[in-house]
Amino acid sequence: MSIHTDIGYATVHDIFVRGRNLSTDIIPNADFAEMACLCILGRTPEPNFKRMINLLLVTSCDHGFTPSSISSRLTFLGAPESLQGAVAAGLLGAGDRYLGATQNVAEMLVTWSKGIAADAPQAQFDGRARELLQAYRSDKKRIQGVGHPIHVEGDPRVPALRAISKENGYYRACWRLLDAVEKIQAQEFGRKLPINGAGAMGAIAADLGLDPRIARGLALVGRTAGLVGHIMEEAVRPNGPEIWDVVLKEEAKAH
Repeated sequence: MSIHTDIGYATVHDIFVRGRNLSTDIIPNADFAEMACLCILGRTPEPNFKRMINLLLVTSCDHGFTPSSISSRLTFLGAPESLQGAVAAGLLGAGDRYLGATQNVAEMLVTWSKGIAADAPQAQFDGRARELLQAYRSDKKRIQGVGHPIHVEGDPRVPALRAISKENGYYRACWRLLDAVEKIQAQEFGRKLPINGAGAMGAIAADLGLDPRIARGLALVGRTAGLVGHIMEEAVRPNGPEIWDVVLKEEAKAH
């Protein structure tokens, strides 16, 4: 039996990642986005691609109090000796509604944009968006990547993400389809649900040609840094006890 990985290996004197010497080649020259691409994709990214990867990492880093950060803070409250446990608790909730939605959006857009060229007439994207919306309504499925409980008039991240995508040549078929979904949903289905951050990140990942699972993975990588920040703040200015006190008070009312 042969057990091996193409990602990296160590010898007595050296460590190699994707065939490159970590100490003499990678550490002196690579930044984190380049290292992430080397590990995940097996190659060093060209500048515009790297800019977009960095954009995904930055955007997903932190959004304040969210289920992930609250989970980390409460875990730290119960186990202050376990930084890794608190970070892991925050990452475990990366499902269809938070963080993980980036993957779901990418999967949807990759599927529904097939056969449409990035420079196709707008009518093709509008028509495909109409088909998508009708199919989701018939199946009673929730459209991913639109709507936000706070940013009901529009997610402030989306214009910035769209503009940078255009600047770097990655406003392609998936981005155009998602924009068409937002437009057709408002014009013909009577629902104003603006594109949200997860939607924009999913469109970016899809137009980069990434496996949609990588979209979720990069969101987790970015959010890890944010969770470490929340835990460090919790250590000096706790919010966990107050959050837990709310639960105790609600329990007391119920009984």
